[in-house]
This record gives sequence, C-alpha cells and structure tokens, in this order.
Amino acid sequence: MIIARIIEPAAAALDTTLASHRRAAFLLVLAALALFLPGLFSLQPMDRDEPRFAQATKQMIETGDYVAIRFQDEARNKKPVGIYWMQAAVVSAAEALGVPQARTTIWLYRLVSLFGAVSAVLLTYWTALVFVTRRNAFLAALLFASTILIGVEARLAKTDAVVLATIMAAMGALARFYLQPEKTRGWKLPFIFWTAIGLGLLVKGPITPMVPLFAGLVLALKDRGAKWFGAARPLPGLIWALLLVVPWFVLIMIATKGAFLADSVGNDMLGKVGSGQESHGAPPGTYFVAFWATAWPMAPFAALAAAFAWTARREKAVAFLLAWIVPFWLVFEAVPTKLPHYVLPAFPAIAILIMVAFERGALVAQKTWARALLRLVPVIPLVLLAAGVGLSVWSGKLPGAFAFVALPFLVGLAWHLLRDIGTEKIETSVLAAVALAVSAYVFVFSGIMTGGPFEAWRMSPRLADAARLAMSHQGQCTRTSAATVGFNEPSLVFLTGTDLLMTGGEEAARFVKGAPCRIAFVDVRGEAAFKAALSTSSNIALISRVEGLNLNGGRKLDIGVYALKVSAP
Repeated sequence: MIIARIIEPAAAALDTTLASHRRAAFLLVLAALALFLPGLFSLQPMDRDEPRFAQATKQMIETGDYVAIRFQDEARNKKPVGIYWMQAAVVSAAEALGVPQARTTIWLYRLVSLFGAVSAVLLTYWTALVFVTRRNAFLAALLFASTILIGVEARLAKTDAVVLATIMAAMGALARFYLQPEKTRGWKLPFIFWTAIGLGLLVKGPITPMVPLFAGLVLALKDRGAKWFGAARPLPGLIWALLLVVPWFVLIMIATKGAFLADSVGNDMLGKVGSGQESHGAPPGTYFVAFWATAWPMAPFAALAAAFAWTARREKAVAFLLAWIVPFWLVFEAVPTKLPHYVLPAFPAIAILIMVAFERGALVAQKTWARALLRLVPVIPLVLLAAGVGLSVWSGKLPGAFAFVALPFLVGLAWHLLRDIGTEKIETSVLAAVALAVSAYVFVFSGIMTGGPFEAWRMSPRLADAARLAMSHQGQCTRTSAATVGFNEPSLVFLTGTDLLMTGGEEAARFVKGAPCRIAFVDVRGEAAFKAALSTSSNIALISRVEGLNLNGGRKLDIGVYALKVSAP
C-alpha cells in the first residue's frame, strides 16, 4: 500500500532524520503547524469564550486602558491581563502594518494561542529528553501535538494554549531539578522555572503554579523530603515571579477598588469549586470518559501504557510523571465545574509516559485485546467523516474544497491503521496516527466547519455582512451602531461594535429611529413588539433576513435586519 510505503521508511529513518535537537525542533514546528493551521484563519469567532477574550482585548485598544478588563460595560475580572496584552500587541502590530479591519479579524487574536500551542509542543520535547532518547522525545511531542484538545485550543483566542506553554517550561525545569540534580547548577533553570510561574500567574492565575506544586508535594511525601528543590533557588525565584505580577495586580486592585480579587477568586475560582458554573457541572469520572475523545489519537496508546505505569510506579522517572498526572487530574475530577481543557496540562506527561513504556519494551500489542484497543485510533476520524457527510446531506450544501483534498488521505490512513495497527512497529503506528490527525483536521476545520454545511451556524458573520451591505446604501455612514433582539452572543459584539445594544423589541425600535446609520437585528420572536413600536409613518424597513442556528444550544433563529429605507435614485 502506498501509505505504508511512505510511513514505514519514515519511521525507520527517524534516528537519521533527528540528527540534532535543532532539526527535531524544526520538524516539530512543521508538524504542529500542519496540525494546528487548518481552520485557524477561516473559522468564525467561536462563542462564547473566544469572542469574550477578543472583544475585551479590542476594547483595550479602543480605549487605551491596558489595566482594566471589560466586556462592553461589564468588568471582566475572571482572568489576569496577560493574554489580553499579548493579543493587543499582535493586533496593534497588524494595524500598523496596514492589515484591513484588524480589530475584527479573529485569526489575529488566535496567533497568540497558536504560538502558545507550538511552544507547548517544543517544551514537551524538551521535557521528554529528561526521560527518553531524542527519538522517543520527538515521538512523545508529536503524539501530544496530534491530540484533539490541544488542536482546539490552538485555534481559539483564549488562555489555555499559552498557559500550557508556561506549565511545560516549569515542569521541564522541575524534572531536571528532581531527576538530573548534577545538571542544575547555576541560574538558567531556576530562571526558566520562576519566569514560567510568573508569566503563568499573569495569564491564568494559579493554574501554572498548581501543577508543579502538586507534583512537588507528592514527591516530597514519597521521598520524605524535598532537598532537591533547593536547586530551584526558591526565595529569589519567588521574588522574581512576584515582581512580574505584582505591578499589574496593584494597578487593577486600585482601578477596581478590590473587586478584581473578589470576582476572580471569590466568584470565579471558588464558584467553580463549590458548584457547576454556567451549566458545566458534571460528576467525577467525566474527564476519564472524555479522555477517549479529547486525547485522540493518544488515548489507546495511553491505555496500553497503564499497566507499565503501575508496575514501575516506584521508579523515580515514572513516579515524577505520575505525580504530575494523578493529583492534578483527581482535583479536577472532584471539582463540580468541568470543561474539557481543564485537564490539558496532564496530556504532555501522558505522552511522555507512553514513550517511557515504549522505550522499556512494555508498549506491545501482541494480545487480541491490545490490538482491538489500538484499532480505536481510526474510529474517531471515520465518525467525523460520517458526521461531515451527514451534515452535508442535511444542509444540502457541499463541503469546502479542502474536504475533498483530505478525504482520500483520511480514508487511506484509516484503512491502513484498521488493518495493520498492532502488527506493525509502534513508531509506524504513531506516525500514521499523526498523519491521520492532520487529514481529519483538514477535513473538519477547513472543509466542513468553514464550508457550506456549517453555514447555518455562522449567524454573527452573516449578520455583520448584512449590516455592512445595508449601510453601504446609506451613503454617508462612516460608522454604524446596532441593536439586537433575541440574539445576544459575544461574537456579534466583536464583529459589529462595542456599543451593540442588547435589548427588547420596543427599545430596539426607538433606537433605530433615533438617528441615522443605525441598524437593528430582530429575531422573529421579538418582531411583533418591534413592529408595534414603529410608527406607521416610519421609514424603517426590513432590509434582509438571516436564518440559521445558534452555535450555542442549536436554537433556530430567523432574524430580520432593519434599517432606514433608502429611496431608489
């Protein structure tokens, strides 16, 4: 088979290909981009978290206030400022370079997450070098990069890919403190560790320090001491980390009169611990069940490595990885609020543990149950393929061209893995799984979600386009103000303007009549009140209708676009 003829020699040539760390890093960057770029430039703002982050950044640029974080008139005190500064720097640079409509171009905001995700992959390789050979460190990073969860976070303009990079820098340094004390003299590794802690605090608060803290406590209990941590220079290091965070923290506390701490710790963090926030509550065990999908294609390999992890749990290297994975995972299983990305920081450690098992000769698939387990690898892409075809039939619209480009690779690689996985070398199966992931992501993100079948869910971009078209006929409108009734998603604020008025039908009617260059988006459920509030002599008219589905919840929408009626010349 052609695919096997390509993959098998590639696996066999890994040692020669990875002749240096620089070459390995270069190949990992190329692989990560192949995995993360499909859809990054073409996906709509994905409600709700992504446009909330992007809109808050946009308001920083609009107002010049880079201390307070706001979404429209509401203080957004859930996360620290780091991600907003990074996004603002990218968007401002794009504006300076002349990128049109940079402030409402969502992929510019996503570049920060892309950088964070690629950095996390490279840092996974750097961390894995403590445990395995260069070849297997490369495979660990590659396997992690191919997982669905990091691929999703790389495409969303929010905190999680960036904070993961800070966690990986900290854990790579911590692994060297614990396992290679003879190589930890000097200030280089302590600087990396504490800078990562400080930057992580500035991006997402306590999550970055939480991972090494939990791991360190478990290892200290196991070893009955933690003298090895002295190499981290804890006192000067902690001072340096705080210096990175405290200046902004003082400014935001002054600006919000202490509300930031109350909202971020009291309402957001402790609220998630106490109950399931925003309809995201779920019982313990949820992450274990979700792992089989979110960690695809890594999950079946992890299941094979589980027996080795238990057997070798007292070995220092394996103990470190388990101390990284287990307490962090259990804490989030216990917390009522559950979102898939909460356990993402454990995924690189799982990938490394898989390759440790492989290097020790423990990752074998000779038994029937093991081969059956590995045959789960091609199942999810085939399910995605069936879903994409079904969506195309349901919508009556063809996918984008990229879907047809990816299709033969997806089917061919899935067939190869169904037939050969468990009988071929592990390296070959890993490379085939990564190649399958690339084809699946191109099919889904560039073919289905940005093609015709997903058009019904692109409500905010379609409404923004309808507004621009309507205002183009007004003649002298350099700026448009909008009101919305029945569709209040953050993506609409991001695409149409910070001053978007979310209101009812009567107020929307008064708004659109109040001044020229105004537009109203009115869902059919609110149109009766809207029309009743328009006087019979009003020159406000229905310009167009946009029908579709809300990306959140799937509620059917039928929205009228109303503006000043322009007489034909």
